[in-house]
Amino acid sequence: MDISRDGAKKAIEVIVRYLESEKDVLREGLIDTPERVLKSWEEIYSGYSLDSKDILESTFNAEGYDGIVLLKNIEYNSTCEHHLQPFTGKAHVAYIPIERIVGISKLARLVDLHTRKLQNQERITKLIADDIEEHLKPLGCAVIIEGSHGCMSCRGVKKQNAIMTTSSMRGVFFDKSQARAELMQLIQGN
Repeated sequence: MDISRDGAKKAIEVIVRYLESEKDVLREGLIDTPERVLKSWEEIYSGYSLDSKDILESTFNAEGYDGIVLLKNIEYNSTCEHHLQPFTGKAHVAYIPIERIVGISKLARLVDLHTRKLQNQERITKLIADDIEEHLKPLGCAVIIEGSHGCMSCRGVKKQNAIMTTSSMRGVFFDKSQARAELMQLIQGN
């Protein structure tokens, strides 16, 4: 199997021919489609070229701050590994620092790292929490992800308004503690 760029372009051309039933695949709108698809995939699947250590290595002294750090409503786009359908939504990422904090853009970049791959939502949720635990060593971390899945809305059961929610609670957020209650209030805006 040819997994080079040329091989990938040929595979996309085969798929286009299959979808078009080998009709007019040389029409103007399709001539450069394989190359355009590859260029779009470089951005859509850019998570494969990122590393969580690089993203989270630059930290700052927490200066005694011991409250919840929450970045909520982080938009994401991902691709379901089962049907190659898109899923989109928002992620809420929180942690309670012990000694070090990280710039908030780094939390959004961490979400991008894990969503810009062929994925499932459960794995994304777990991996983000794993990375925060490993690199920031907080008192606790929490990741809650909401997603609308193309494999549910465009095909199969065709449920347009279904939202899947996954969570990973670690440390002080794991039990039904005050930290967990406060986190939920912050996310809900109450």
